Amino acid sequence: MSTVNTVTEQLTAAGQAIEHDSFAIIDAEAGRHAYSAEQWPIVRRMIHANADFEFNGLTDFHPGAVRAGVAAMLRGGTPVVADVEMICSGLSRPRLAHFGMSTHQFISDADVIAQAQAQNTTRAVQAMRKAHRLGLLQGAVVGIGNAPTALIELVRLIMEDGVRPALVVGMPVGFVSAAESKDLMAQIADVPWIVIRGRKGGSTLVVAALPAADDDPGHVADLRHQVFRLCGPHDPHRHPHHQGRAHAVLHAPPHEFHQRGGLLAD
Repeated sequence: MSTVNTVTEQLTAAGQAIEHDSFAIIDAEAGRHAYSAEQWPIVRRMIHANADFEFNGLTDFHPGAVRAGVAAMLRGGTPVVADVEMICSGLSRPRLAHFGMSTHQFISDADVIAQAQAQNTTRAVQAMRKAHRLGLLQGAVVGIGNAPTALIELVRLIMEDGVRPALVVGMPVGFVSAAESKDLMAQIADVPWIVIRGRKGGSTLVVAALPAADDDPGHVADLRHQVFRLCGPHDPHRHPHHQGRAHAVLHAPPHEFHQRGGLLAD
């Protein structure tokens, strides 16, 4: 049986070295910033994905976003609902499987296209409505990197239909309603979110921003406490899959604890 860690790290020493050196360069060049110790590793990975330091400042967080994302991952069975297939393709299948997560996107479904044509809306709007009809949005991690209309519709579903995702990563890119859609999301107080202000965004950034912790020892200890509280590896009433996930995170070396960011594909 292989003992290679396929969940949180690159699979080769060379790959790990390149990634760690890249993060060190980003830390050095970014300098001082206003993000918390929980938030900065996410921003750093976003910069790493695009070599664009403007995300240091453009990225905005709901106060509970990081903890909500970690909790959703550890809960097990949490769906990831995306606006486009690119996000689903960018996520690591072994890491998704490790956390019992599944991906869903409906942008090219025949019924979605037909409804969009019949109602003179976008496919992205109808795809969000389909996810809602299927019960996938409640408690989900929702990633939107392409279609502002998907994020606008999700905000409507939250405000009018009481939908409550666990976390919204809202980063649609574009010139028509992109900035406005993210501003709307950022006005929501009772659903955690991560957004990029302005026109910039994209599916690669959503993938990079999906729930991550950091490798600072103090915060690792604190997050491990949260893991224990959420997953209770010694609680006989917990599902064994939850116990396994909790055990893996509780006993991982600090440099391996979500250093890669959990779900980002190699």
